[in-house]
Amino acid sequence: MKVWLLLGLLLVHEALEDVTGQHLPKNKRPKEPGENRIKPTNKKVKPKIPKIKDRDSADSTAKTQSIMMQVLDKGRFQKPAATLSLLAGQSVELRCKGSRIGWSYPAYLDTFKDSRISVKQNERYGQLTLVNSTSADTGEFSCWGQLCSGYICRKDETKTGSTYIFFTEKGELFVPSPSYFDVVYLNPDRQAVVPCRVTVLSAKVTLHREFPAKEIPANGTDIVYDMKRGFVYLQPHSEHQGVVYCRAEAGGRSQISVKYQLLYVAVPSGPPSTTILASSNKVKSGDDVSVLCTVLGEPDVEVEFTWIFPGQKDERPVTIQDTWRLIHRGLGHTTRLSQSVITVEDFETIDAGYYICTAQNLQGQTTVATTVEFS
Repeated sequence: MKVWLLLGLLLVHEALEDVTGQHLPKNKRPKEPGENRIKPTNKKVKPKIPKIKDRDSADSTAKTQSIMMQVLDKGRFQKPAATLSLLAGQSVELRCKGSRIGWSYPAYLDTFKDSRISVKQNERYGQLTLVNSTSADTGEFSCWGQLCSGYICRKDETKTGSTYIFFTEKGELFVPSPSYFDVVYLNPDRQAVVPCRVTVLSAKVTLHREFPAKEIPANGTDIVYDMKRGFVYLQPHSEHQGVVYCRAEAGGRSQISVKYQLLYVAVPSGPPSTTILASSNKVKSGDDVSVLCTVLGEPDVEVEFTWIFPGQKDERPVTIQDTWRLIHRGLGHTTRLSQSVITVEDFETIDAGYYICTAQNLQGQTTVATTVEFS
């Protein structure tokens, strides 16, 4: 009986295989119609998060990306290093990518409108060329892209480039100075610089006081040395004044710079401190009268004067004279005395009224006035 039962089950199994064309898995029963074919699971799957580029890092990279290239021999290019050392006499060609490029280079080359340097703008890049270089050309060369709207342009901070070039010349360790003696003003509210820059990157530079003779240490807190600027007094005060010079040593040679007179400034920076005074406030017909406008200010800050006077509309002839000089006010304090005087000859009724003086410097302007009456 059991044999016949097993034989019957085997025949049913073979019949199902013939109908479906598939082998039924062992130990698996056929699923009933409508039975859920997806088994629930408790397996945790970590979701995949798409990678997003860091915009901030991309922007910071763009900001530090240099657009400057140095043109070498045979048409080769390279990005210039932060500092370059070249022999005096060599030519330099720099290019910066962009349709509108601004340039900056040592002021010495602009002061004398030197024909050795040329700046051109091509369709895709700006070009700066310097030929027959000298040690005096040592300094920063930089460029930047310009964003323009009509005739108004501003600097594109994301497209800049710069390099500091040392032009080494035999017998010249210091960048030449136009004079043998220079004045450096010590202002209590800003840094002061003794500008003894060198032409050799490896030169060792020290600062010295002439009297009493001693070396002035650059301790990094009160005084620091910057190869691109010189010795920087971070917080100048009156004890720093005196005559100083620099000494450079390189390649077994030494050289002394020009001398610098350090003068402490008594007047704080700001708009001009201005006064006005007339030679007389009541003037008779036919007399002469003068009105004096005076400013006490920083020694190295220029002052410009402008006048408004009663006879101006009638084109009354007057004489205006501007002068300035340095004055010492004790304890080594030095200030700049700037004056402007307007003189009216043969006084008439049209000359009576307000005489207004405006003094202007880089920090602002001050206007003062006085009256001159007809007597």
